[in-house]
Amino acid sequence: MLLDLPDEDSLYAALLARDASFDGRAFVGVTSTGVFCRLTCPARKPKRENCVFFDRIGACIDAGYRPCKRCHPMAPAAQADPVIMHLLKALEADPVRVWHERDIIALGLDASTVRRAFKRHFGTTFLDMARQMRLRTAAAELPQGAKVIDAQMVAGYDSPSAFRAAFGRIMGLAPGAFVKDALLRADWIETRLGAMIAVSSASHLHLLEFVERKALPAELRRLHTAAKGSLGFGRFDPTDQIEAEMTAFLRLEQDHFATPIAPHGTPFSQSVWRALRDIPAGETRSYSDLARSMGRPDATRAVARANGANPIAIVVPCHRVLAADGALTGYGGGLWRKQALIELEQGFAARRQES
Repeated sequence: MLLDLPDEDSLYAALLARDASFDGRAFVGVTSTGVFCRLTCPARKPKRENCVFFDRIGACIDAGYRPCKRCHPMAPAAQADPVIMHLLKALEADPVRVWHERDIIALGLDASTVRRAFKRHFGTTFLDMARQMRLRTAAAELPQGAKVIDAQMVAGYDSPSAFRAAFGRIMGLAPGAFVKDALLRADWIETRLGAMIAVSSASHLHLLEFVERKALPAELRRLHTAAKGSLGFGRFDPTDQIEAEMTAFLRLEQDHFATPIAPHGTPFSQSVWRALRDIPAGETRSYSDLARSMGRPDATRAVARANGANPIAIVVPCHRVLAADGALTGYGGGLWRKQALIELEQGFAARRQES
């Protein structure tokens, strides 16, 4: 990302100056609002710490940002291609609709033509764009406790066979290559923040990640190696338990998780993850705060690395760690999810203050 562009401080200066020379070449995602804009956007300028820059629209969407309604960053492509304009209007009218290829065909459009057009202009497909828009729209409603139809939140696996095929692609193996009666078994759970992959043994949860996490393939290969290839599909009790607890958590019904977690990672990493679980829901810490709480004030960078290597999303709440200035920092599940979780957990904090 941004290989042909100046550093982010220069891009922020260009944003303040509304420099038109970056139109179509650079876009800004605003973490505090969840939107992405052209650098020439007339809206009030965000703070520097709330800005993340991208070199293509597809990267903005993949990161969970939705297009600004002031500067309409996708408008040039829509104006140049009637097919794109038609589908973008449909998406804007119903951002939580679950789209399938058959829906595109039903509109009288050729699915392969649509796929090529969106990849050419945006660097992503229409179906992927629609999925990200759906998730981001629903996540924005979570802190207010809005009830969202479960079908609107499905992240893209319509059946167990679709999940197995996608999982096989991640691992680089055919679905039939996975072991029956394996020691570790993988399944997906659907949450209001999108689909997650859970890997469990008979006694412990070994992995819980959003399917978009870039580190997911490496994490799965590590488990595959650790289990000497005994990784397959299905569920043990820990997966059922974490699914029920995750549903209750996102409904603000409980602020803790009791599912047993497998002790992966180095002793230092495990100590960081224990410290993360000591942060109450609704509170945040900086990396240096976390290092000091562990009695290791000189280990801030090591704490940050361990934080980023956490394989159990939400349960081990690495989303509760912010930069020293309070800005959102990198999160494997996407900054928009981190923002949604922090806002959601304020409900737990409010309840503690009332009691």
